[in-house]
Amino acid sequence: MTYKTQDGSGYFLYHSIGMYPDKEAEMEAAFSQFSRSWSRMDDHQWMRALAARQEFLELWSNLIGAPKGTLTSAENVTTALYSLIGALPEHHLKDRTLLVAGDCFPSLHFLLSGLAKRFGFELRTVPLRPDESWVRDEDIIWAWDESVGLALLTFVTSTASHRCDLETLVAHGRRMGSLVGVDITQGVGIIPFRVDEPHVDFTLSTSLKWLCGTPGAGIIHVAEPLLSTCEPELRGWFSQDNIFSWDLDAFAYAGDARRFDHGTPSVLACAGSVPALQWHARQNQAALLAHNRSLGQAIIDAAPSLGMELISSRDADRRGGSIMLRLPEGADPAVSVNELRDQGIYTDCRGRIMRLSPGAVTTAEGLDRLFAGLRGVAKAA
Repeated sequence: MTYKTQDGSGYFLYHSIGMYPDKEAEMEAAFSQFSRSWSRMDDHQWMRALAARQEFLELWSNLIGAPKGTLTSAENVTTALYSLIGALPEHHLKDRTLLVAGDCFPSLHFLLSGLAKRFGFELRTVPLRPDESWVRDEDIIWAWDESVGLALLTFVTSTASHRCDLETLVAHGRRMGSLVGVDITQGVGIIPFRVDEPHVDFTLSTSLKWLCGTPGAGIIHVAEPLLSTCEPELRGWFSQDNIFSWDLDAFAYAGDARRFDHGTPSVLACAGSVPALQWHARQNQAALLAHNRSLGQAIIDAAPSLGMELISSRDADRRGGSIMLRLPEGADPAVSVNELRDQGIYTDCRGRIMRLSPGAVTTAEGLDRLFAGLRGVAKAA
């Protein structure tokens, strides 16, 4: 018998799309408000739209402690990274090394491998050790010498929920004279993060996951003194202090992070994510994490009896909000996900790795259904 529920009790997909109570109604209201405003027969459409975007930027700045003027929106982390690479003074990358871990978000590696020849850097990818699930911090440090002009770190990985030791890695990067950036997409909203603890040169993220926002609502933060030296090649009318300055011979970058804007920004995605960011800002952050940790530990404790191997770290301090488990031999990932869906359990797999991310709407009752479903998966295997 198929179990139908939309209460979120069995929702384990915060690594993909986050949920919170009343999300549908609040997002619908935000989009409806934008539609009414944008369709109004007056001359204030842009004023209202940009005010909604500014609220998005302020909520994000408050969330990660980004100083005023150091953060702007981006369509996604890939476009944000492209904009950053194209903005750097040449000496940071030309004839130097760009360091990244082999378990970074693949889209970023696809981008960097394509840009290496053009910008004259060597892309050094730190591999996973055989039969391990994440790149060790000590292996990153071993590969990180004074040839590294820029290192892109992953705060929490999407494949093992490994949380890197940012403090140790950033300190090493400073000794090597490298720029240090961090992709916080899989951790922000559940794991505390501030751009100055430790100080990083740039930060990339989306609003999709633990923050429960919409597609297209990404951010790029660039700290001083790097920010004032950047001249993005991806630029346009919104890159200027006065966006309505259309003198073709007098382009000048804005004095703050707006220089990383370019053409007309994706205001709708920002406006649609404001309710989620407002909801998140109102929550007790310690309580959100405690709820996640309680359900996550229960999954870890149950894994052996379910015939599933833990892929994530047992150490909560070295883990994000997700728990990754390897399916038993003989279990088909697609069939397993479908069977769990029939029980009102929502998760996904990357190969034979099942990703389970309990969040604000997930409950202990949903966890019981998950375990019952996984026992069925193990039995079938």
